[in-house]
Amino acid sequence: MASALARRARGSPAAAALWAASRGFASVGSDIVSAAPGVSLQKARSWDEGVATTPLKDIFHGKKVVIFGLPGAYTGVCSQSHVPSYKNNIDKLKAKGINSVICVAVNDPYVLNGWAEKLQAKDAIEFYGDLDGSFHKSLDLEIDLSAALLGRRSHRWSAFVDDGKIKAFNVEKAPSEFKVSGAEVILDQI
Repeated sequence: MASALARRARGSPAAAALWAASRGFASVGSDIVSAAPGVSLQKARSWDEGVATTPLKDIFHGKKVVIFGLPGAYTGVCSQSHVPSYKNNIDKLKAKGINSVICVAVNDPYVLNGWAEKLQAKDAIEFYGDLDGSFHKSLDLEIDLSAALLGRRSHRWSAFVDDGKIKAFNVEKAPSEFKVSGAEVILDQI
């Protein structure tokens, strides 16, 4: 039932919440930190900056955050549409009281750092690596893209999170689609 619901419903925010709830994902209104207990992310950085992880509570609690996940750094839709939608709308997001805009992908923090620099997006967006995919797996947003030679990755998604509580959540029907997870959609949901 969950897969049939996912195929039919992920295009609208209400349907996305229903789909997410059916899969065990922390649905709209739940706490994103509780949905992924013990998970930390690695902020994008150069090799010389050493190893550091950031607990989810430090990212979300007491803040208004827009977070979006994508299949991977340097991939087509991610580079050409998804990240630019947030970079180009950063002022509008900040005007709505958003403290930070975060991009998370199943990549290491060094790859994400190089990609963020290439996109000239580091000043607008915080990039975090979900090195082992545990964040996306905990949220039931993991997808096997081995057929595209990418391995286990993330669905393309976005969320508005206020003090750890998920207020809006959007998941694309397919990783190659870019219809509901961009900045323009989340702006209307804040």
